[in-house]
Amino acid sequence: MDITVEELKERLDKGEDLNFYDVREEHEYEEDNLGAILIPLAELPDHLAELEDLKDAEIIIHCRSGARSGKAVKFLESQGFTNARNVTGGILAFRDLEE
Repeated sequence: MDITVEELKERLDKGEDLNFYDVREEHEYEEDNLGAILIPLAELPDHLAELEDLKDAEIIIHCRSGARSGKAVKFLESQGFTNARNVTGGILAFRDLEE
């Protein structure tokens, strides 16, 4: 199930404690980030052990536009994660919302 940038912004503004991950590359993250934990998409399989406790928890994943995070969600679902959510439009849509 996807999450909109509006819902994400509202939850971040409230200071909710989220399982929030960014699957962009490190240089993209360094240029601009939303405070998510960085795990580049190509490295996601190497981080499954640290995510294991979140198999049934909500995990929110974003990237630049929503494509890589969509792939990350599909991958996590294939590994038994039940509540991974893609941020539609990614950081581009989030920053547009702020303007």
